[in-house]
Amino acid sequence: MELLILRSTINTAEEVHRVADRLDNHPAIRRWTVDLDDCDRVLRIEALNALNESDIQHLIRPLGLDCEDLPE
Repeated sequence: MELLILRSTINTAEEVHRVADRLDNHPAIRRWTVDLDDCDRVLRIEALNALNESDIQHLIRPLGLDCEDLPE
């Protein structure tokens, strides 16, 4: 199981709903969450395969949203 922790531009429940269709239907993604209360709007993704930041960006950028690795 791979775990991605990303800073995102997902700011509202409506935007979470918009990305849900893409993330829920991706065959490698098992579970994901967005912490709207965190200043970085952390997008946490558990996946079966080795997904990376670029893979997730390709999924959400067409929706006008973005993400990047969260620095430690």
